[in-house]
Amino acid sequence: MSTSTAIGAKVKLLRVGKEMTIKQLGEACGLSVGFLSQFERGISSIAIDSLETIANVLGVPLSELFIETESENRTEEPEDPIMHGMELIPSQASAQMYQYILKQPHTDYGLLPRLYTLLPPAEEEEIPEMYSHKGEEFLFVLEGTVTLYLEDRKYVMYPGDSIHFNSSKKHNWTNKTSKIARILTVNSPNPLKKKEECSDCGCSDA
Repeated sequence: MSTSTAIGAKVKLLRVGKEMTIKQLGEACGLSVGFLSQFERGISSIAIDSLETIANVLGVPLSELFIETESENRTEEPEDPIMHGMELIPSQASAQMYQYILKQPHTDYGLLPRLYTLLPPAEEEEIPEMYSHKGEEFLFVLEGTVTLYLEDRKYVMYPGDSIHFNSSKKHNWTNKTSKIARILTVNSPNPLKKKEECSDCGCSDA
């Protein structure tokens, strides 16, 4: 079962469990009956914001719609290898930043691609807390203006700008403007990757 089909089936299960007709759900979400019918049958995909509206109407967190789907997709060769936009689940990385992991499952691969949304600061911020870790990092600005701190240097980056650097250098980034900014980052090695055990001794391969 593909991810979109599994999510549609989960929505239908929750809707029926609440004794709600597809028409009632459509009216509450501002979506047509025809579209919802196709979505529940896995024929049509859906935008993440519309899916979030459905989750709110059904009284469940957005992540609830992905729980079974995630376990189903943990196979060596998933039926649908595409990471669709509707599958992106935001998690709060800080008060000003939300991240979306662009790989599923994200613990089985050597690279970790992430999309970040950087909100405008609530108040004037000095230099953010710097951090470092092993490996390499690539950053590409998709939207807005981003201020990157790398060791003792500061860089202002605009849409289309990118940088590839050694992650052992202290770094961080922030949005100092009044508009939302979005960036794409790729980490290598994947800090979330599951450690593999040696077949001979059973120790973890760090």
